[in-house]
Amino acid sequence: MNRKEQTALKKILSIRGMGAALTAFVGLIIIYIVFGIINPSVFSGQNIINLLRSMSKYLLVGVAQSYVMITGNVDLSIGSVVAVSAMISATLMTKGMAPVLACLIALVCCLALGVVSGVLVGKFKLPPFIATLGTMFVGRGISYMVNGNRNTDALATGIGKDAADRFSNIFYYGKTFGVYNTFWIALIVFLIFFFIMSKTFTGRHIYAVGSNVDAARLSGVDVVKTTIKVYVVSAICCWIVGLILCAQAGMGNMEAGNMYEMYGVAAGVIGGVSPLGGAGILLGTFAGAGLWQTLENGLNMIGAQVGMQRIVIGVIVVGAVLLSELRTNRKK
Repeated sequence: MNRKEQTALKKILSIRGMGAALTAFVGLIIIYIVFGIINPSVFSGQNIINLLRSMSKYLLVGVAQSYVMITGNVDLSIGSVVAVSAMISATLMTKGMAPVLACLIALVCCLALGVVSGVLVGKFKLPPFIATLGTMFVGRGISYMVNGNRNTDALATGIGKDAADRFSNIFYYGKTFGVYNTFWIALIVFLIFFFIMSKTFTGRHIYAVGSNVDAARLSGVDVVKTTIKVYVVSAICCWIVGLILCAQAGMGNMEAGNMYEMYGVAAGVIGGVSPLGGAGILLGTFAGAGLWQTLENGLNMIGAQVGMQRIVIGVIVVGAVLLSELRTNRKK
């Protein structure tokens, strides 16, 4: 390797959070190969596209939680906002409303919850744990009430089988270039928010708030507006996940998104996003979501119990945080 290549490599590795992201990608590759050796069907084309579709939900909630965590906050309302999206869109469609309009109304409701969380944390300085715990309960309550404390009927009962099938194919069952649309949707959203985080002033402000909120404020960053923005990003991602779950089931489920806020934390933390704020990149979140889903997929294919899957993932999450802290302390 010549000097130019070494300089380029050092520049890449010096990017904030890149080391942790690369570690997650290496872990993803190793885990995938190990499970493939144990069960060769892991390498099958169908399993790969199924894995990509399944990881898409983790990727989206990972992006949602990563944006918030990089500011040094947390969003416990993610799962409930997912449920609001699924239940409102499904309920309206079962009443005969056009899917596009139903989805847009669901988006407005999700954005409202995101703005409320952002205002409570940013403007009124409530601890994010308490503020988003409140919006978590409010969101879950809305998802229960919107259809009279019951799951919705099948979408086809309101908009007809053809329209329901189109909706389900767009968000879950359909394929483009041989890969499920779910993955393409998640990838496009990921790339948009990756660009915003890495190439815009908004992204710089998010890192600044997470690194030192007082210093950010003194340097002219609008902390309140930045905080609201990250919760709005979280709400948008949750809205899309809710539509995916609605399309998958062909109906609305009041319990949709249960525990997804924790999945988001796990995807981000495994990929090197610091829960203390100011560190991490979305490439790491992508790797974290992929590693999680590969691990879950592989354990399923070798017949591991669900309890064992959760234990292994829990150990990896704690290990990822410990590794991050050790790396930070070594730099100091």
